[in-house]
This record gives sequence, C-alpha cells and structure tokens, in this order.
Amino acid sequence: MKLLLNNKLLFETLRPFDDLGFVPTMGGIHKGHLSLINKSNKLCKKTIVSIFVNPKQFNNKKDLKSYPINIKKDLKILKKSKKVDFVYIPKFKDIYKDKKKTKMTLSKKDKILCAKFRNGHFEGVLDVMNRLTKIVNPQKIFMGEKDFQQLYLVKKLLERNYKVKIISCKTIRDKSKVALSSRNFLLDKSDLKVAANIYKKLLSIKKNIKNKKNILNFLNLKKIELRNNFKIKIDYLELRNINNLNISKTNKNSRLFVAYYLNKVRLIDNI
Repeated sequence: MKLLLNNKLLFETLRPFDDLGFVPTMGGIHKGHLSLINKSNKLCKKTIVSIFVNPKQFNNKKDLKSYPINIKKDLKILKKSKKVDFVYIPKFKDIYKDKKKTKMTLSKKDKILCAKFRNGHFEGVLDVMNRLTKIVNPQKIFMGEKDFQQLYLVKKLLERNYKVKIISCKTIRDKSKVALSSRNFLLDKSDLKVAANIYKKLLSIKKNIKNKKNILNFLNLKKIELRNNFKIKIDYLELRNINNLNISKTNKNSRLFVAYYLNKVRLIDNI
C-alpha cells in the first residue's frame, strides 16, 4: 500500500495503470468503505482510496468541526485489509490548485431531499468529485447507495463528462441494521439503539405503503409519529423513484428516503 501525499507523486505513480478503481472517502473508514474496496478489487487491477475532508461541501461549520478525523486509524484499517494499492491523501491546495471556477449548479428538480435542507452541499460534492476524477483519472468509481442522492447526482455529472463508470454498491449495515456511516462514531450506544428502532419502524412503513391510496398523507402522518415517539427532528420522509428521484405513488422501483437528527447528529437512510 503506497501513500500518495501530493499530485506530483500521484501522477508519476498512476501513469502506467489503465484499469484503476477509485474509492473516494472523507476518512472514518468502516466496513462500508471496505465493501467498496472489495468490489473494486473484483472489477479492477488496481485500487486507489482517497481520504480528503472537503470543507466546501459542509453547509454548517459546526458539522465540519465535529466531523470524525483519524488518519492514523484509517491507514491502519486500510493496510490491514491488504486490498488497497494506493492511498491518496491530498492537501486542500492539491485539489483546489486550479483556481478556474467550474460553477456547479443544481437544477430546480434536483433541489430535493438533502439538497433542499443543505444549501450548497451537493454543489460542493460535485465540485470536489469533478476535481478528484480529473486528478486520479480512474476507469471506475465505487460509491455506496446509503447516500443515494449523492450517487445519483455524481453519476449524472461524471459519466457525462468523463470516460468513467460509477459503480453503485449496496448499503452495509451493522448487526442491528443501522446503516454504517462515519457519523455513527459521534453516537453512543443508546443513540445507536434508537437508530435501530427507527430503522425497524421505517421497514414497517415501507411495507404498509402498498396498501395506501394516499401515500403522501400516510407518510406525513408517519413522520409526525416518528418525531413524537423518538423525539427527533426529521427533515424528510419521502417515497421516490430510484431512476429519476421523482415523488413516487407506488412501491415499484421506489425507495423510502429519510433524514433525521439524533442527538444533533444528522443521519440519512433509504430502504
């Protein structure tokens, strides 16, 4: 496992390879990331993982400040996996050296779900993913389905502008079925227990949707119920089509999307 700490070293090292799998991360490496790496290993000759906490995608400065960062621990996990060829740990100037601004904007129909509540977040995500793809020049990029909206938007942008394939990978969950996330490190055991119970309720809601004539009304009632039962703030609880993220009136080709705050930590999921 070779560390690439600047762009010059990265360009020199990666030049010979034309079958490169890329797993972009912001650190906080967990089993979800390792599953992406495993998929890359199966489909590509070489795998590169990046660790870069991108300040431009945080719409809340407190959120950036509290984001769990432990590079030493991350590298230990990656090295132990024995499945990573390169780890790219750039500095801010490595990513944003090109001062030429590529204005990233979301269309009105994309300002839904997290984009509706996190102003500027996805513009920051798309900007950094555009820059990382240009620098790393991978053939395939592996991303998890937990942040489905991010996956959807990045795929739409990058596959249109680069010769790259975005590979979607299923959400990895812990024993209690809570979706793995770097933010889970900010929660204690009692919080995670609540998150597990919320997931069970979401499964029940998804199961019962098919019997409802007015899905929107049903979900609004369930949103109030979840909020009252678990004392949580909920940004959204919506059923959307997986192909275009439009509001859905049927379970077919649809997922239930949720974002809520648990002990001030924002969690997202889709089932």
